[in-house]
Amino acid sequence: MATPSEDFDDERLLVAALRRRDEVAFAWLLDRHDASLRRVASTFVRTGASAEEVVQETWLAVIAGIDQFEERSTVKTWVFRILMNVARTRATHEHRMVPFADLGPAADDAPAFAPERFRTGLRYRGHWREGAGPTPWDEQPVERLQARETLALVQRAIADLPERQRAVISLRDVDGWSSAEVCDLLDLSEGNQRVLLHRARARVRQALEDRFEAVRS
Repeated sequence: MATPSEDFDDERLLVAALRRRDEVAFAWLLDRHDASLRRVASTFVRTGASAEEVVQETWLAVIAGIDQFEERSTVKTWVFRILMNVARTRATHEHRMVPFADLGPAADDAPAFAPERFRTGLRYRGHWREGAGPTPWDEQPVERLQARETLALVQRAIADLPERQRAVISLRDVDGWSSAEVCDLLDLSEGNQRVLLHRARARVRQALEDRFEAVRS
């Protein structure tokens, strides 16, 4: 008899059910993480077909490896680590990207906003020039923020981010991971994760600002 799906929030019950090859448990796990796995896979490979194959291979590895899972991390983190290993191998074979850990800092170090938007001088460093700061979200027309066009713009802006920024913002803001979970999965310090997330959010916001300005003009 299948374990009730509401019990799978308990990691021990979930692992036990997966080891019994409980199809309901596997469906529960897939339902919660499959879309997020595809987003993370896309930070390593450039085509949807490759990302699909990476995810399929990941799920097969989960089924094959659940008996060896040592429960030193959550099931979610374990699954995503498998995905990243599969994705790195695929990316290396395709010669399309370097492994995530080898990515240089140059793209991530680019300023999130144009330097001329800030005031100069030590006293005012980091302060916006008058009229140059971001427009508060609550001043944007609700229809624009909720429009499909805006959602598509956000998705494109995330897709155009440097790989590390894209992975962090996808996990944090799209899939709701905690900072600790992202640091653990991506082997980042808390400070590095925070900087990557800030820069990613700033670039997405800049894309929205540019679009809103174009609409107003």
